[in-house]
Amino acid sequence: MMVQPRVAAHAQPAAHLSAADSDPVKMGWMVGFPPPPDKRIRWADGSHFNPPSNRWGLSHFHQFLPHVSIRRGDGPVSELPRAERKDIDAVTFKIASPVDLSEAAKEAIALFGTTISWAQSLDANYTDSIVVLHRGRIVYERYRGVTRPETQHFLMSVTKSLPGLLAEILIDEGSMDEKAPVSRYLPELKNSGFGDATVRQVLDHVTGVKYSDAFDDPNADIWHYAQVIGVLPRQPGFAGPDNLYDYLASLKKEGEHGKAFGYKDVNTDVAGWLLKRITGQTCAELASERLWSKLGAERDAYWVVDSAGFEICGAGIGTTVRDLARWGETMRLGGRFNGQQIVSKAVVEKIFAGGDPDIFAKGHYGPGLPGWSYRSYFWVHPAEGVIMWKGLFGQGMYVNPRAEVVIARNCSHWNPSNSALDATSLPAYAAVVDHLTKAK
Repeated sequence: MMVQPRVAAHAQPAAHLSAADSDPVKMGWMVGFPPPPDKRIRWADGSHFNPPSNRWGLSHFHQFLPHVSIRRGDGPVSELPRAERKDIDAVTFKIASPVDLSEAAKEAIALFGTTISWAQSLDANYTDSIVVLHRGRIVYERYRGVTRPETQHFLMSVTKSLPGLLAEILIDEGSMDEKAPVSRYLPELKNSGFGDATVRQVLDHVTGVKYSDAFDDPNADIWHYAQVIGVLPRQPGFAGPDNLYDYLASLKKEGEHGKAFGYKDVNTDVAGWLLKRITGQTCAELASERLWSKLGAERDAYWVVDSAGFEICGAGIGTTVRDLARWGETMRLGGRFNGQQIVSKAVVEKIFAGGDPDIFAKGHYGPGLPGWSYRSYFWVHPAEGVIMWKGLFGQGMYVNPRAEVVIARNCSHWNPSNSALDATSLPAYAAVVDHLTKAK
């Protein structure tokens, strides 16, 4: 069936308010008891996800969907020392030329090819919260709109990197064979498009499963998937599974595995199912045991689940921006943080080594990201020694060990695609790195 998207990724630029005009405080979303009808944000009409009300919704996503906790444990909070810099806002950079973007996106952002400051980039990317660490110290921290230090912002596809990391830990320990077919562990998927895919192919988004994540296509599978998992309300006449177990088993194969990079949310959900089958734990339990309880996190994180209690691994986690930065700092330090080796150095080095650059170059993102590759749901630039986590609407984390810099950021842009936002984000990060590393 045709599923009409709830995210206006291809609407005309005039329909989109600026960051200042769409500020959720200025808009008055959800103010009052009850809020006026035209200021209410609801799951039933998709307004929790749809711009401009996503600027409130992504900071309160846990109010709309069932979720479980990723527990922080009982230990003390790990302190992030502060050495704030007042000069970062004035750092300037030139926005990169757009690659593979719709004309609407080019016109709407209207900043491509110009020089702007770091402070201006916060508006350009509709930034909600951001933390910059240099040598483990907070040098920059901002909260805008309805976000505060305690806000658990929804991370979208940044989520993927957590099951990816957990999978690499199991592989390193010998609990999971990355060369094995998925069906060895999940016989339920034997007759699906995943049946003859290897664990490695699932982790690196190189499966030939028939599925499309194209947000600008109203017929793309992503819109059906969003209704299956419950992130968006089911449309009249919706026909299909109501949980990920059944949905994954229903997907078919349309190409050869291992030939080209193809970003598909469902690969990550297969990875989540593998984690549960192999460990006998839920993804949230495993994430708490192996990572979150060791970070000295300030708060529990949450993980959205479907109707069968399956943690949505393509996009389901919400956390504070500081705790996101703590995870990034752990990776920057080779897996060691908060006085302990949380992730083995071998796992971290494997991720930083990246995937096959030739396979990545054949995918949709390849031409726009020269030098990059992909490994276990991390975006990797081996030559620069950088890894990134990226999610819709501008969520992300940038980790550069050579420069000793970690940047954690949450946004609620009107355009979900990182193809559009990379043109501003990547040069902004590079400019701040250059500024921090050259500063005396």
